[in-house]
Amino acid sequence: MLDEGRPVYTIGTAAELMGVHPRTLRLYEDGGLIRPARKNNRRFYSVHDLKWVSCLRYLIHEKGLNQEGLRRLLALMPCWEIRGCSSEAKVACAAWQDRSTPCWDLARKACDDSKSCYGCEAYYAAIAHVLDESEMEEALSYVRAD
Repeated sequence: MLDEGRPVYTIGTAAELMGVHPRTLRLYEDGGLIRPARKNNRRFYSVHDLKWVSCLRYLIHEKGLNQEGLRRLLALMPCWEIRGCSSEAKVACAAWQDRSTPCWDLARKACDDSKSCYGCEAYYAAIAHVLDESEMEEALSYVRAD
């Protein structure tokens, strides 16, 4: 069985599976909404990434949010609670200090080792923090061609 967190799909394959253009995935990445793994400067997506893209598309096309609104919503997600950080760690946390960017995007920009940044607990928990159960079901089945 495939590990949902293991990045195995190239950008072309991921885009085809999602019914979007590869440029759409690049725009989501540039906006800090997704963070595919990179190997030899190529993007690779996991099953979790594909589920998250489906949720993003649902929020954009069905709920009327734009990318900036999504980025700000995700920036408010309490990653320090998800990770169980101490109060000292929370105060020193870049995401606590800069609430304009999702924590995983801050980590990606500051991280020299992209493999350690890829396993972000907050990134994996984002779906449950943004959608309720009924929306999550609808979003995970949401694939719309551009």
